[in-house]
Amino acid sequence: MLLITMKQKRQVKPRRRNASQPTSTLIVEVLQRAADRIGATLLVEPEWGCVGQLTYRSGVRRYFRLSTLDLNTMGASEIARDKGYSRYFLGKMAYPIPEGKTFLSPKWAKTLGVPDRGGVFNAWAYAKSIGLPVFVKPNSLSRGVGVSKAEARTDFYRAAAEAMRHDKVIVVERALPGRDYRLVVLNGCVISAYERKPLSVAGDGRSTIGQLLDGQQREFRLGDRDTIIDKSDFRLLANLRKCGLKFSTVLERGYQVRLLDNANLSAGGTSTDVTGKVHPLFSHLVKRIAHDMGLRLVGVDLIVDGSLSEAPREGKHWVIEVNSAPGLDHYASMGEKQRHIVDDLYLQVVVAMERAQEATMPLAAPRPDA
Repeated sequence: MLLITMKQKRQVKPRRRNASQPTSTLIVEVLQRAADRIGATLLVEPEWGCVGQLTYRSGVRRYFRLSTLDLNTMGASEIARDKGYSRYFLGKMAYPIPEGKTFLSPKWAKTLGVPDRGGVFNAWAYAKSIGLPVFVKPNSLSRGVGVSKAEARTDFYRAAAEAMRHDKVIVVERALPGRDYRLVVLNGCVISAYERKPLSVAGDGRSTIGQLLDGQQREFRLGDRDTIIDKSDFRLLANLRKCGLKFSTVLERGYQVRLLDNANLSAGGTSTDVTGKVHPLFSHLVKRIAHDMGLRLVGVDLIVDGSLSEAPREGKHWVIEVNSAPGLDHYASMGEKQRHIVDDLYLQVVVAMERAQEATMPLAAPRPDA
């Protein structure tokens, strides 16, 4: 085991990482800084560098695995990880959600005996019934992995096949107009809110699109951001084709092209902090969602046809997803200001973890006569 202290910190880099998971080093560093501020000790499993133990001065121990922390109950976390289940419960509680439905891989549909819910053909029939464009998503993954927007049949079949490559259950969901926001709630308080924007490039009149992407990739590396821009990504290539562009195209100065449709920071998106600009009714909305979904820590993703600073209007805002492990590592990697914001947020999280459950308080020392 590896004990990290104030005097000697080691970079813990995993040998293997799933594409849907954040870089462990960033999270470990953030948690270490929070632990140092309250006098806690951080112990990290050294082989993979993504699992650790926090020991507080009170003797309480808490654990984490990447951005999954000892705060939420197991049942609530499992529901939040499953887009289909969380959509069901949110809808039953009358929260506004996009029209959508889950579909199964052919093999899984056959196993469960529900052929009408299996395969790309059935999913396509449903997509046509609710109207294009639609988003197609793996049901149980996060960070935008396998998420595609489809505006035509060819797009859809490719998107569904890609999503089923990642998961045996996929979600087909109506695409909605508006701005993409994530609000993070901890113990009934909104501690963070930011607007997310998809990967895009802006022309300078000299560089090709390929060169602009290479420049963004260099900036990611310099900022210790682990995002990899994959130029072979079919979603990126499809958006270029729709715009009649190539990697060799030189964009005019100021001309901006959106290359991906999902705004996840792990997919190369950018964000703007709007924590101080959230309308009280939106704050109340996400606090109720956190309470009703049984989550002490949750990231609530909203699409708002308007601004988060204005009062919600009926039919103009939707709950897209809830995330029980809302990692902020990509946000922290965007600059010194963002790093300090995330440090302060994780300090609140680490303090809250100590008070997670009375049942996990340290055992009393045995009596001498026991």
